[in-house]
Amino acid sequence: MNERRKILEHFESKSDYFEKRVSHGIETYRKGDAHISVKDKNGNAVNGVHIRAVQKSHEFRFGANLFMLDELETPEKNEIYKKNFVDLFNMATLPFYWNTLEPERGKPRYAKDSKKVYRRPAPDLCTEFCKEHSIEPREHALAYDAFFPDWLKDASVDEIKKELERRFSEVAERYADKIPTIEITNEMEWVVGKTKFYDEPDFIEWCFKTAEKYFPNNRLGINEHTGLAWEDRCRTSDKYYSYIESNMLKGARIDAIGMQYHLFFKREEEYARTRKLLDPENLYRHMDMYSLLGKPLQVTEITVPAYSWEKDDEELQADVIENLYTVWFSHPNVEQIIYWNLVDGYAHVWDANPESIRSSQGNMSLGENYYHGGLMRFDMSKKPAYERLNELINRRWHTDIELITDENGHADFRGFYGNYDIEIEHGGKRSIYSLDLLKNSDRSADIII
Repeated sequence: MNERRKILEHFESKSDYFEKRVSHGIETYRKGDAHISVKDKNGNAVNGVHIRAVQKSHEFRFGANLFMLDELETPEKNEIYKKNFVDLFNMATLPFYWNTLEPERGKPRYAKDSKKVYRRPAPDLCTEFCKEHSIEPREHALAYDAFFPDWLKDASVDEIKKELERRFSEVAERYADKIPTIEITNEMEWVVGKTKFYDEPDFIEWCFKTAEKYFPNNRLGINEHTGLAWEDRCRTSDKYYSYIESNMLKGARIDAIGMQYHLFFKREEEYARTRKLLDPENLYRHMDMYSLLGKPLQVTEITVPAYSWEKDDEELQADVIENLYTVWFSHPNVEQIIYWNLVDGYAHVWDANPESIRSSQGNMSLGENYYHGGLMRFDMSKKPAYERLNELINRRWHTDIELITDENGHADFRGFYGNYDIEIEHGGKRSIYSLDLLKNSDRSADIII
């Protein structure tokens, strides 16, 4: 038996607490009641009509980063990547890192035919793919100082603000109507900033207030690393909570709170480093606390290591992911869960230039590759983790139900929030209608046959 399994001890010892919160949370917050009324053309109720309600999509957002879109080394791998992405996810994180989106001042790489940069597909390519497959795109790192371009390194604060505002304006003009969630700041705990603006007291406030001018109808998100999001003391005086609250009090419009979840620990350190992170009570306490700010929560970047492609290690990765997703999905304030790298062997290699990174493909000892944290192996085969998420998202958290109208022509059901096909069989004919069972909608369908 895999000795690593003891990392799940808190889920086992607190199973009563875990199962109670999960069952109540999913039933209460992820499902709603739908009402179908069937009448004939004269307005009379029709009873005995056979109906099948089939969920076609989730209102809740499940996703991953799309950084390897058309970036793999063969067309065959690229097609497998795209198919498996579409089969599992309805959200994609798009790379808007400024240093690679505009490596040369005034020459951004928005267009599909832009010069390729490894793990940084052009935004137009990504948004086109998302639109084609009904996937909601999510912008990542609009004002992320660690990835500001080198040509700003020695610029004055005023010049940086001027260039940032130009960037906000350009991105908004091109993508504001395509990308609902715009992530403004990310990881504000770097010891040394790349630019002079990073250390200014108004960095977050200025970025959000400026972004609000250009993205008035988008959801403006903030994002922070795992340690601040999940491992602090769980008090409202914690760093992340405090700086969100203080900037909101200054008038910054922060619409959503991003919480990364990368388990980037060496194998030998895994048990000691995950006692808080793999404790369901601690996870719920943090989500409950951040919910006091009155904003939805987004689990923005997830890496759960397997450390190898051995069967036991991969099964444990799947078990950990299932427990975590179940916790997050059951919490009323969580609206997005975003895994990070879909495939092993193409992850970020720290402190390497793009060509060094490309040449390291498949080397599982380098950088983030070490963790074997993807849902697919380097050969593009699916891991148990992929299959487990597919089981949760497309089967267990999915509604497919058969109904018959009563004497009043009514048929009601309770299902997971999302879009449904309502299949009607009557008089030898079969028709399909659409119903949106959403948290804040009417949730009813009046059908005339």
